[in-house]
Amino acid sequence: MIRAAPLLVVLLLAGCGDSPSPPAATRFDALVAGSNGFDSVRAARGAEVYRANCAICHGARGDGAPNWQRPGPDGKYPAPPLNGSGHAWHHPYAALKMTIRDGTVRLGGNMPEWKDKLSDHDIDAVIVWMLSLWPEEIYQAWLAMDEKSRRGNSANR
Repeated sequence: MIRAAPLLVVLLLAGCGDSPSPPAATRFDALVAGSNGFDSVRAARGAEVYRANCAICHGARGDGAPNWQRPGPDGKYPAPPLNGSGHAWHHPYAALKMTIRDGTVRLGGNMPEWKDKLSDHDIDAVIVWMLSLWPEEIYQAWLAMDEKSRRGNSANR
């Protein structure tokens, strides 16, 4: 018991201090520090790539084309918003990347493939920038779904 007493005192005193807690990471900082190796430089690059290649269809801030929820005369839907108000957040990271790389024309959509114009790094950067636009609740729901998707894909290998 005598050996345990000093340890007990140290543990009790450690809990009494008013030392500040480390600042909570923002949602984007958590992703930046994640296993995918994203960083703020990549997000800034994503904004540049987006403006140069994607904004013409998806809007300057990812708001989507006007009337994006209604099919056009060709029966195809205009470009949806990417700012969290559309359906992009329902898809895991791998699906978002594949959609950008391969487009949706082969699936009956309008989006061209970008794999011959954008590098994988640029595509990743655009996705990181897009994620930064999403409201916290949407981002957290997406993050949980994406993690579940990655765990499921790992189990199938």
